Amino acid sequence: MAEGPEVETDKLHETIEEEVEREGGSFLKRIALTTAIFAALAAVAALRAGATVNEAVLLKTEATRLQVEASDQWTYYQAKGIKAATAEAARTSWLAIAKDPPAEYAEKVERYGKEQAEIQNKARELEKQRDEKSTEADHLLHHHHRYANAVALFQVSIALGAVAALTKNRAVWFGSMLLGLAATVLFGSTLIG
Repeated sequence: MAEGPEVETDKLHETIEEEVEREGGSFLKRIALTTAIFAALAAVAALRAGATVNEAVLLKTEATRLQVEASDQWTYYQAKGIKAATAEAARTSWLAIAKDPPAEYAEKVERYGKEQAEIQNKARELEKQRDEKSTEADHLLHHHHRYANAVALFQVSIALGAVAALTKNRAVWFGSMLLGLAATVLFGSTLIG
């Protein structure tokens, strides 16, 4: 009796396994490629984050130095004001006893007044420079935070890529790519802006 057509199941099974391996292999290659791209972008974003925070710290330090110089100028301004007040008090004492005060007192009051105006201008200029440095540092810190957020998104994207590779789950890989693209947009917009 004939047993029906004989089908080589070994060959069929081998063909199916090759097809699964081939399909799984290309899927894993795509995951590896996107993960590598996101890892490279994350590295650049991390470098930019570090560079911007370092520059911001330097600018804040410079702003602090300028504030100290401005404070010194204001202290000097006050000292000149005290000297002018002392000279004016001495001049007033002479006038109180109905005598002409020495001319040097009036000259000192006038000189100290002029010196105070110069000191005041210098102090205000230092404060202006301080404010500019501080504002620039604040702007860089804002960029730093955006870079750091991009790095965090890249890291989550990379982790999801690893999970997708282990589980061969396309939905997880799409989630990985979506987060990676969001991180790329955030990084790019920060880099441009």
